[in-house]
Amino acid sequence: MDNKSNKSEVAGTDTLDKQNQSAKTQQLDAFRSDATDQALTTNQGVKIADNQNSLRAGVRGSTLLEDFILREKITHFDHERIPERIVHARGVGAHGYFQAYAGNEKYTKAGFLTDPDIQTPIFVRFSTVQGPRGSADTVRDIRGFAIKFYTQEGNYDLVGNNAPVFFVQDGIKFPDFVHAVKPEPHTEVPTGGSAHDTFWDFVSLVPESAHAVMWAMSDRAIPRNLRSIQGFGVHTFRLINAEGKAIFVKYHWTPKQGLSQLVWDEAQKIAGKDPDFHRRDLYDAIEAGNYPEWELGIQIVQEQDEMKFDFDLLDPTKIIPEELVPVTPIGKFVLNRNVDNFFAEIEQVAFCPGHIVPGIDFTNDPLLQARLFSYTDTQLSRLGGPNFHQLPINKPVCPFHNNQRDAMHQTTIHKGQASYQPNSIDNNWPVETAPAAKNGGFESYQERIDGKKIRARSESFSDHFSHARLYYKSLAPHEQKHVVDAYIFELSKVQRKHIREREVQEVLANIDLDLAQQVGKNLGIEVPNSAQNMKSSTVEKSAKFTMEAFIPEDIKARKIAVLVHDKVNQENIAAIQQWAKAENVVAHILTPTPAPVLNSKQAKLDSNGMQKAEPSIAYDAVIVVDGDNYEVVKQDGVTKHYILEAYKHLKPIVFLGDKQKLLDALQLVTDEGTLSTDSFAAIQDKFKDLIRHHRIWAREKNAEAIPA
Repeated sequence: MDNKSNKSEVAGTDTLDKQNQSAKTQQLDAFRSDATDQALTTNQGVKIADNQNSLRAGVRGSTLLEDFILREKITHFDHERIPERIVHARGVGAHGYFQAYAGNEKYTKAGFLTDPDIQTPIFVRFSTVQGPRGSADTVRDIRGFAIKFYTQEGNYDLVGNNAPVFFVQDGIKFPDFVHAVKPEPHTEVPTGGSAHDTFWDFVSLVPESAHAVMWAMSDRAIPRNLRSIQGFGVHTFRLINAEGKAIFVKYHWTPKQGLSQLVWDEAQKIAGKDPDFHRRDLYDAIEAGNYPEWELGIQIVQEQDEMKFDFDLLDPTKIIPEELVPVTPIGKFVLNRNVDNFFAEIEQVAFCPGHIVPGIDFTNDPLLQARLFSYTDTQLSRLGGPNFHQLPINKPVCPFHNNQRDAMHQTTIHKGQASYQPNSIDNNWPVETAPAAKNGGFESYQERIDGKKIRARSESFSDHFSHARLYYKSLAPHEQKHVVDAYIFELSKVQRKHIREREVQEVLANIDLDLAQQVGKNLGIEVPNSAQNMKSSTVEKSAKFTMEAFIPEDIKARKIAVLVHDKVNQENIAAIQQWAKAENVVAHILTPTPAPVLNSKQAKLDSNGMQKAEPSIAYDAVIVVDGDNYEVVKQDGVTKHYILEAYKHLKPIVFLGDKQKLLDALQLVTDEGTLSTDSFAAIQDKFKDLIRHHRIWAREKNAEAIPA
């Protein structure tokens, strides 16, 4: 065949390839949808007039089941991902118990809250919101804080977060928020992060999100560990006592371990070096017997006081400052047992805010109302059908009987012919229990409802900035700086200039002008000289918003890195180990290699890890132990980096004996967190107090000069 024939054949092949590609493109085009210049409709093609509000009975009334737009939207959203959770996919959990304090019967008739002699089994799951199962633990994100109580009256699920407010007011907007914060659809980037265009486009256009975004930009969103986070129920709930009297309540979980956080550089490094940092920490603490403990408290509002505040109790983007309503402690819980199988327990546990027991009821919070539908619908998709309650992790500890039969994964063999009620064939069993009887049946609170069916937001939900301002103004100066830094970092990742400008000029400027100006200056964005919406909160500052208000009494389960080389001073090693045992802290002897070193008495000192493999980011404080080897340590690049990094991350550091000279050699500015002494025993109490306070915040300015 000549060259001409070859060229002709190749040309023909190219033409055929192009035709095939064109046909394939046309085939795919039939499945593509471009919404440009199109009306918003349901999946049935019905045009939607209001996509901002669910249908409710009056502007503050309950959401109506007939809202087909809400149900279609939520149902589709709930089934968008398989097999992991759409949100809160990255999680970890543990078993424990809850025990009530005495005297709660005046608030509720719920048995597990009123009998202090009962230890109610619980299962707790912590999670991040945005990332998939394979994402890192330490990303900037709100943490889920969900508790399943296995009570004698049935399962009760308290499904909350480590922030007391949420990003949207109405559940019909929840799919929009999650779609915006999830990785962008064309790149599937970023994983586990909110620093991208679609998130900031949405929140800058939806000012009701401003308060929750402020929490997400604060230190609360990068916790040091899961043992040191608060938990909140987010919504306003009702408690009902035996006399039928109801009160409004907000739930608070306060950790006995105090609150602690990462610094941003540390959070990013841990995400790369140990993406399982939080789940590893929780597991190790429980295995070591350092059981995490929280206290449950409630803020109580009497029914007649529902409208006395300058915000709406039903608005999930608002908080009640403790200066207005203090938190009343009503119980505690302890986590004391790890799971045996991650999939069977942590992955298959199914929470739902609609799982309640007598003595607890809902309010008309429009976000909560949608969640009551959404969670069960999600479990149907994730767990394959309606029998997920029969899985061991979800199964109640009390008997349960009804006429719900068959369906996928049915594990119960039901006896009897009658799967309906009333019946005479099986003597009408199972039968209802009157609410007034002992351990009576559930009875919904008889709330008066009088309103038109309407899609509208109550005017009392219209203030979006005063509580965000209250939170920011209540933070300690170093916490405010971190919020500024977080906004700068996140918005620097936003590619579209108009989105950055809108967030700074139309949102931040209405929260706090100084905040907006600091962020705007670093991003090259002009900020107006005055805000348009500066409604003030009744409380100007709240003492319990800063993490500084939650300093623990002890340092149990904190981790100390003890850096040693050959000829290390055995007397100080013994003193450190004795102190660590008494304080119940973890003190790891970290050596240059995994091999033991020789101490000053020429005896072997076993290693708990290699300095290069156990970085400072994994520890809360560092001790550099003395010995006749200063020049060796001075030349050790790993050790020097270890100390510099710990210093940069504001951790307490003890320099013993000859290692005091490292302060000058490394050009570190001496401060209250750099302790120099010959004897560890002489400074151990001061060292403990520094660890209790977690970070040396006064060092931040000097630490910024340390290279990353």
